[in-house]
Amino acid sequence: MRILQLVSCRGWSSDAYWAARVTRELQARGHQVTLGCRRTAERAVVDRARAEGVAQVATFEFASGFRPAADVADVRRLRAAMAAADVVHVHRGKEHWLAAVAARLAGGRPIVRTRHIVQPVRPHPGNRWLYGRTALVVAVTEAIRGQALAAGLVEPHRIVTLPGGASAETYQPSAADPRVRRALGGEDGRPLVGMVAGLRVMKGHRVVIDAAARLARQGIDPRVVFVGRGAMEATLRRASAEAGLGERIAFAGFAPDLPGVMAALDVALYVPLESEGMSRVVFEYLAAGRALIASRVGVVPEILTDDEHAALVPAGDAAALATTLAALLDDPSRRARLGAAGRRLLVERFSGARVAEALEAHYARLTAA
Repeated sequence: MRILQLVSCRGWSSDAYWAARVTRELQARGHQVTLGCRRTAERAVVDRARAEGVAQVATFEFASGFRPAADVADVRRLRAAMAAADVVHVHRGKEHWLAAVAARLAGGRPIVRTRHIVQPVRPHPGNRWLYGRTALVVAVTEAIRGQALAAGLVEPHRIVTLPGGASAETYQPSAADPRVRRALGGEDGRPLVGMVAGLRVMKGHRVVIDAAARLARQGIDPRVVFVGRGAMEATLRRASAEAGLGERIAFAGFAPDLPGVMAALDVALYVPLESEGMSRVVFEYLAAGRALIASRVGVVPEILTDDEHAALVPAGDAAALATTLAALLDDPSRRARLGAAGRRLLVERFSGARVAEALEAHYARLTAA
């Protein structure tokens, strides 16, 4: 098939990653796929997409808001691109609207929309028109699917749940590189607990600091590393110092080699305070075979069973996190069991190849119709 994927992200968000990942996987399955990106996002998105293995990229203005001149130019270019496409897959509102208008002018092509975030869609007349011309909606969690159904914008047969995935080839269980482990603060033989997330309020770093302080008072002293950057870094450093954690918590910043980082961890954390939609890092932890502690939010309770694939805790509960972490640190065999089970789950159901296979079947059905 000839597939046009469109994503208007300014930066390398989960939406952009999902679009690029699916593009690469569909390429590998023999399809001709073009990834359409925002023209001003060359370095932030296009370069990263090429690094993910995307072969064919096109750029559009995808200007924020309503920009008549830029939007008309994009509609013209999209109309031409659609003439050479069997299906168009959009990921955000901007390209969704432009593609719907272009498809109307081009005589119609099936449009697929992925909903990546937990944010209700308002059922106003404009959205009714837009979603009425959308052949299929893909929700990355059941909660997002439920929101779309509750809004009355799509019928149940036009919306499916397809959680995001991770590359089972890029992320694999492997021995830790001692140099990477030392760089993350795990140089003294103590267990290394890691959290890969932007330093933002909703990610739950304060909960981890509180849990680490509780463990320290019990004489349990793992090293904790926060991998990522964000506006909360100074605040989190102060909170760590005020809790008396000193060097027990390290701030590693951006890590270009995430597979190497994950291989160095004894326990991985995913503890946001509320649902994040796709939750890409969960799938990467699973692919890497890491023992995972995860908050019961978003996709987590939909795909993971407590003490089978991961250890699940209530969101925002530092006491529960401390108790669960202490038990897991004290039980290497359980860590190994959870890591292996998580890896099997990812390979069997949630690898990038599985996601592409499912999309391929939906695309084939739509183009045949």
